[in-house]
Amino acid sequence: MRVRSSVTLTGLALSLVACGSPPISPELRTARDAYAAAKESVAADLAPAELDNARQALEKAEETFRKDHKSPEMLDDAYLAERAAQLALVVGLTEQERREMKANAQRMEKLEKKLANMTKEELAAAKAALETKKRELAEQQAKLNSMEGKLSAAVASLKEAGNVKEESRGVVITLSGSVLFATGKDTLLPIAREKIGEVAKALKDQGYKSIIVEGHTDSRGSETNNRSLSMQRAESVRSLLIENGLEGSKISAVGVGESRPVADNNTPDGRANNRRVELVVTPE
Repeated sequence: MRVRSSVTLTGLALSLVACGSPPISPELRTARDAYAAAKESVAADLAPAELDNARQALEKAEETFRKDHKSPEMLDDAYLAERAAQLALVVGLTEQERREMKANAQRMEKLEKKLANMTKEELAAAKAALETKKRELAEQQAKLNSMEGKLSAAVASLKEAGNVKEESRGVVITLSGSVLFATGKDTLLPIAREKIGEVAKALKDQGYKSIIVEGHTDSRGSETNNRSLSMQRAESVRSLLIENGLEGSKISAVGVGESRPVADNNTPDGRANNRRVELVVTPE
């Protein structure tokens, strides 16, 4: 799989050169470097699924660049490819730490079993070695905790579904559009169905009087199309909430379009934040 992905990406690069393409954008170059680093790391053996996801994301960015190197979609795709490569690297390093810690724990257990049959001198030496191993294990556990924290941050950068805050209009749950929908689409992604299912369960548990599902877009495209797309996305979320047991009579959908941005539409991060769905909940 790694050889095949390398050939595919090389082929894309050669085709760009053959066509006299413009210089590679900094965002795409950064994504390439991130993938190369992940591919040369332990991720190749210990996180193959995540590495393959990163490969596919980079190939998509390369294809978008080939079609239109000035398109905003290329910047978005390059950004997502970079984050996917970073995730693969962290998953691989975390798995390596887990395995090493498990091996150390097994060695320490064997050492403890020998203590009962040793002389005083042997016992003293063994206890000293055991204490050393315990310190090493504690240090390794601390390192693993740090690695898992980085893993959580990496996962959150690709899958974070937003936040919850209280406003004058009610409790507002913001769901990131980059997690809910592909660019320009209103079909919910698999992770979105899982995330919205969790939200629906929480709402059922706490109770609610009403829910307004607001769809928002970034500023790309016409205002009319954006308003239509935002309405379709809001309806998709509303339907899934109902599928998860919420009362349809208490839920309405609204398409806001590009009219209420929360971030700069001139950056990939800003556009990702603006492509969102907000649930405005009126508690019981």
